[in-house]
Amino acid sequence: MQSYWPEFLTVAVVHLLAVASPGPDFAVMIRQALCQSRRNALLTAAGIGGGILVHVTYSLLGIGLIIQQSLVLFSILKVVGALYLTWIAIQCLRSKGGSIHVEAGKARQQSGFAAVRLGFLTNALNPKATLFFVSLFSVLISPDTPIAIQTAYGLYIALATGLWFAMVASFFTLPRVRRAFSRFGHWLDRMMGGILVLLAGQLLFSTVSGASEPAVSK
Repeated sequence: MQSYWPEFLTVAVVHLLAVASPGPDFAVMIRQALCQSRRNALLTAAGIGGGILVHVTYSLLGIGLIIQQSLVLFSILKVVGALYLTWIAIQCLRSKGGSIHVEAGKARQQSGFAAVRLGFLTNALNPKATLFFVSLFSVLISPDTPIAIQTAYGLYIALATGLWFAMVASFFTLPRVRRAFSRFGHWLDRMMGGILVLLAGQLLFSTVSGASEPAVSK
């Protein structure tokens, strides 16, 4: 087991850099934290962590590499992901003044299931996450590493991702932070919607133009 610590540390550092970079997960998490209850924001963070398990599963089974190398399958994934991001963006762009005040709008609160589903689908349908895990399991992790150890890596990534976004949720649901955004929270919500539209557009453009991601090789 000790011989796998260097590999695990490499995986942990690469994951830390990836999860801290802005993307759909982060944009959705900020919106949830500012416009939903802390409970729902934390449930969305748990959903994002759960979405990681989807990528881990198909990577362990070798399906991820097939998806990445198949132009048709990967294009379908990008289109579905872009459409889902667009749907979320529309919800953000429809934000109205005062929507930041959770206490004043409990009737508009999501159910716990909807909050988890939002996080789960945002991550599971993210093509960039697919590329990350294909690279991780085909380049950084040795094929000689036992499946049990690789599974442990995947579980760590899912847990660490959920905890990271739980911290983000906890910070942005602080009353002081919410008060700071209370006057222009709906504009921030719309800005997040704009970011998601740009991310969705980037995915669709890369699909239509035929631009492909760099092939993953050992």
